[in-house]
Amino acid sequence: MSDSTVPLDSLVAWLARFAEFVTEQRAYLTELDSAIGDADHGANMARGMTAVMEKLDGATPGAADELFKTVGMTLVTSVGGASGPLYGTFFLRMGMTAGPVTDFDGPALGTALRAGLEGVVARGKAEAGDKTMFDAMAPALDAYDDAISDGRTVPQAAAAAATAAETGRDATEPLVARKGRASYLGERSAGHLDPGATSTALLFQALAETLAG
Repeated sequence: MSDSTVPLDSLVAWLARFAEFVTEQRAYLTELDSAIGDADHGANMARGMTAVMEKLDGATPGAADELFKTVGMTLVTSVGGASGPLYGTFFLRMGMTAGPVTDFDGPALGTALRAGLEGVVARGKAEAGDKTMFDAMAPALDAYDDAISDGRTVPQAAAAAATAAETGRDATEPLVARKGRASYLGERSAGHLDPGATSTALLFQALAETLAG
């Protein structure tokens, strides 16, 4: 991989790293979800990403649209709760937007990621401050786009996105949830990190680490 393009095998490595992260953090994500959700986010994400990597094992798709369609459909069919449809839609929209390409330049990767976010919004109707994965993902993509516009490399842009995702994740702690299971708790949802925003931060951390080499 050069600093200006991201080949398909790097995207597969990104998914593998994300799978490692959610598996390693399974108990922590479940702990977060036990406070304000159904106590299944860690288990669901670990199961879903394990299924994704099993599906890709030895049969990596030849183009981005096929890769992300496989990822998205696997998550939708193997993950319960809200996270399966939301993450599944994210990757499905990435694939639809990317098309049959085998590598991305910085702007193209940003466009695909942005389409994924738009899919999440269409599916979950979340906005900034609702205490959802949106609160980590939207700042991450803004930071990515800004870095690319400033002429920074793709790895540098991914690093900026990861930092912004972590900041967005941390900002969910004092929020009162307005969407999803956590919203039923009202004021009691404040004081806890959002599990979806936390796994989203892991998604961007995995991208940054993968592209950093």
